[in-house]
Amino acid sequence: MWQQNYAPVAGSLAWSAVIAAFPVLVLLYAIGIRRVASWKASLLGLAAAVIVAAFVYRMPLPLVGDSLLYGAAFGAFPIFWIIFWAIVLYRITVETGQFEILKSSIGHITGDRNVQAVLIAFAFGAFLEGAAGFGTPVAVAAAILAGLGFSSFYASGICLLANTAPVAFGSIGIPLVTLASTTGLPINDLSANVGRICAPVSLFIPAYLVLVMNGISGLKRVWPAAATCGIVFATIQFATSNFIGPYLTDILSSTLSIGALILLLRFWKPAPDPAIASTAASSVNGAPNPPAVTIAKAWSPYVLLVFFILIWSLPGVKAAFDSQSIVFGWPGLHRAVLQVAPIVAKPTPYTALYRFRWLAESGTACAFAALSSALFLRVSPSKLIRIVGHCTRQLAFSFLSVTTVLALAFLMNYSGSTATLGLAFAATGTAFPFFSATLGWLGVFLTGSDTSSNALFGNLQQITAIRLGLKPALMGAANSAGGVMGKMISLQSIAVAAAAAGMKSEDEPKLFRFTLRHSLLLTGIIGLITLVYAYVLPQFAR
Repeated sequence: MWQQNYAPVAGSLAWSAVIAAFPVLVLLYAIGIRRVASWKASLLGLAAAVIVAAFVYRMPLPLVGDSLLYGAAFGAFPIFWIIFWAIVLYRITVETGQFEILKSSIGHITGDRNVQAVLIAFAFGAFLEGAAGFGTPVAVAAAILAGLGFSSFYASGICLLANTAPVAFGSIGIPLVTLASTTGLPINDLSANVGRICAPVSLFIPAYLVLVMNGISGLKRVWPAAATCGIVFATIQFATSNFIGPYLTDILSSTLSIGALILLLRFWKPAPDPAIASTAASSVNGAPNPPAVTIAKAWSPYVLLVFFILIWSLPGVKAAFDSQSIVFGWPGLHRAVLQVAPIVAKPTPYTALYRFRWLAESGTACAFAALSSALFLRVSPSKLIRIVGHCTRQLAFSFLSVTTVLALAFLMNYSGSTATLGLAFAATGTAFPFFSATLGWLGVFLTGSDTSSNALFGNLQQITAIRLGLKPALMGAANSAGGVMGKMISLQSIAVAAAAAGMKSEDEPKLFRFTLRHSLLLTGIIGLITLVYAYVLPQFAR
């Protein structure tokens, strides 16, 4: 069994952290400065990670190879499985002409592009995050916005920015369930703390989206919509996470904010502004709203998506589907690596269990929704095969990006370099509450998943909190809350958004640079909120 060493460079944690960060720096340099396509940047980062693991951490080459394959397999399934079927579902609505009707129905609710972004990217996206997560909200919402006439760049960027505050409670609370099981901390304490950290951010995210799109002038025109959506979402997010738990937080918050926004639009309309009026709006001006039955048919693919996702999330159904899963230790890697203190309390073999949850994954729910939509909309088998083939070709580079980045992330995990970076953050002492959020951000940037980040750094957050006399549940919550701000810059998320909105792969570096500055700003805000709860208002944290 090979034992991890967290300070392989002359026994120095600081120098080891500098070297451990090399693959991350290569990624950032390649895509952010050199403007290399994300799939090429991920390959460069992967090469750097292999060099660091093999020659600095002295990880045996067979373990290096097994870690890469394990990460790539996880990227292919379940991550890419969700992306693929979400795009197929969207293409079915386009190919059958239903998307034009769907677009018209949204245009009759509001023709203002700012309000459409708040409604679709934030509120509807949050519902999909709460029900499915794992890339579904970005894929679906970006596709809808692109169809409404948004440029592919803004459709992608706005959906990435919107998919932040709801992420910690995504997929029926899976990130916090994972954090609780990893650390042994009470899930209700974690849920309450995340709600107290994220609710202030949720309050202004809708307004923030409008500011990014159209500045102060745009916000002045639509502030009632942004304020209504933010206030309702933040209030329900806080109340549900504190008094009910993490499982329904996103679903209740998003449903009520959508309802509040639609109710508001019955009594208030933003002043028209030709500069930002959407194509959808111009196409419906003066035209009658389609009949309710026609609108319902157009929305049927997404109604079916919500239906199947909710069915999949029922405890009895979930347990039955899980029982059909294939679970096995990854050959050559499972329990072949030994984690040691201070990452774990005592030496522990690092597990590498691959769960092929072919029926239980939310991606399979998306597949059922797509196939049911094809049947309901009378798509012929040959046309469906053509749609699937088109999506396969469209997503080829996205598949390479996702699998390569996950291979990189898993190699960094099993070699110990991610733990080195975590320990370096933990060494910041009294400033740790701020960097606790940054640690979660780093985990999600690498893995693309708040769930994975919580599993990766949860124990480290708890151990460091105890050593510094801080509340372990608060630091664990900061990991999850900070992590959500790393979602928008993870190469997997960028690949998903770009593919859904029809962006060219060579334009992805521009999208990364756009989201990076917002990601850093919002992570800093999460860090400051955590600092306040840690030292100024400790009585308000559990």
